[in-house]
Parts: sequence; structure tokens; C-alpha cells
Amino acid sequence: MARAPARRGGGRRAAAPGTAAGRGTPARAGEPERLQKMLARVGLASRREAEAWIRAGRLTVNSLPATLGMKVGPADQVRLDGRPVRVQAQDAGARVFICHRSPGEPLRTPDAASPQPEARLPRQALLERLPRRAGRRFISISPMPRVDGGLELVTSDGALAERLQRRVHTLTGEFGVRVRGELTEANLSSILGGELDSGERLQVERCEPAGGEGANRWYTLVARGASGKQVRQLFERTGALVSRVQRVRLGPLALERALGRSQFRELTQEELAALLAAPAAAAGADWASKEPPLTP
Repeated sequence: MARAPARRGGGRRAAAPGTAAGRGTPARAGEPERLQKMLARVGLASRREAEAWIRAGRLTVNSLPATLGMKVGPADQVRLDGRPVRVQAQDAGARVFICHRSPGEPLRTPDAASPQPEARLPRQALLERLPRRAGRRFISISPMPRVDGGLELVTSDGALAERLQRRVHTLTGEFGVRVRGELTEANLSSILGGELDSGERLQVERCEPAGGEGANRWYTLVARGASGKQVRQLFERTGALVSRVQRVRLGPLALERALGRSQFRELTQEELAALLAAPAAAAGADWASKEPPLTP
């Protein structure tokens, strides 16, 4: 990187943020981006958190205090509390992982100071097993409750996470729900009505039996924009005893049988593009819509 012209007194002038030091040209071929947007994109913080850091004086750019709205490029030196932050180019390529989360599997290791509901130590957290080269801070998209499991989407790209979070609320999801005993016609009618405790209504497309053993019965629920918590609530409102909820499909993405519990794989760019471009309430075709959900 070229050096800035020396002042008459022999010192060097700090480079203008968003430009190669002292050259007055953009740090990369494209336009530089706002500092808080870059920090969110690389998964280091949300935009609001980054703005709070800027106001608190924790961020510097080329040795100068950062300001709100300041733009940066890959040639700029960004530091948080004195520690360097790598500025990644916008076209570095976002990485998204699809994970098969086991029931009870934590996303992150709880803070040592927080009380643990169980005496035994928790298993290694799912997000901590993802490759470090893919990012330092992973964000889960509409995560399932810890007691449940199934398909999870995670990314280290904060801006993409926000985009995906909005997107999943428009997509059809498919869930396997295990209950104690058979649901009555009245139960099914109530579930299809989609009413939640808040008074809101889910757009439920179908709810039908999907097999089971002993006293346990599985049901397949297909609804638009539903979270795992909402699906569980929908069943429990009818008096059903729910023991498990598994997400098996989200829009065009389905949980493949080849992806075992606690395993993950990276989405291809084609899969990510299909997810972002999928029409609302898209009906995917996969084993999950044809066979009973995976049993525990």
C-alpha cells in the first residue's frame, strides 16, 4: 500500500477512510461500504452494536476515531479496542451452512456464570464445530427451541443473516411433530385454524398423521413463516402433549437423510440463490413430505 506524502515537519498524514492510504482512490474496484455495514456483513456485530461501538470510541480507522457513516475498504486499517479487524471485500462470498440439529443440542456453549439446568456438562455446541475459516461469529436463522431440533441455517455474514431472517418469514416450512396419543378431529381443526396465544394466525396448509409407534404419534405440519416455538404452541393449545418438534424443510431446502444428526454441510451458491429467490410458500418436493419424520 502506497505511503501518504510526508508533511513538511516529516510526519505522515493519516489516510482518508475508504481510500488506499494517501492515494485518494477507492481501496477496491467497487465502492467502499459503511463501517457498521461491513462489521455486520463479516458477522462481528449487528449494525446497532457496531454503531454503539463507534459512539463509544472503540473503533478507529487508519488511526483516526471512527464516525457514524464512515466508509472503509480492504486497504483501510480498522481496529476495535486496539485489535485489528480484517476488512473483507464485499465479493468475498457469503457462506451458509445447513445443519441437522439434535434435540437438546446447544447452539452455543452457555456462559460459565449462567446457571445450568443439568448437572452434567453440555455437549459441544453446534456452532462451535463449524470451520473457523468460515467466520468467527455465526448467526442462526430462525433457530428451533433447544428441546427440539432438525434443520437449522447458520451464516457468519450478518447482513445476509438479516436478509435470510426476513426471507424465512415468507417461506413454507415443514415440521414433524410427535405427540402422545391420537389427535381428535377437533384438535386437527383447531391446528388448521392456526391461532396462537397472541391472537395472531399462522397460515397452516395442512396437518396430517405421519405414523408412529406405541403411544407416540407423528404429525406432519406445513405452514408459512412458522417458527418451531409457534408450531409447538399451536399443538399445545389444543391440549396435545408434544414431546418433539423437528423442522424438516424450509422453502426449497430439505433435511436430507444423508445428513446425520449433529452434522452440517455448506450450501452451494445455487442453493443459496434458490433460497433467496424462492417464491413465497414454495412447496418443496423431498422425502420429508412423503415419509414420516426421522424418529428419535
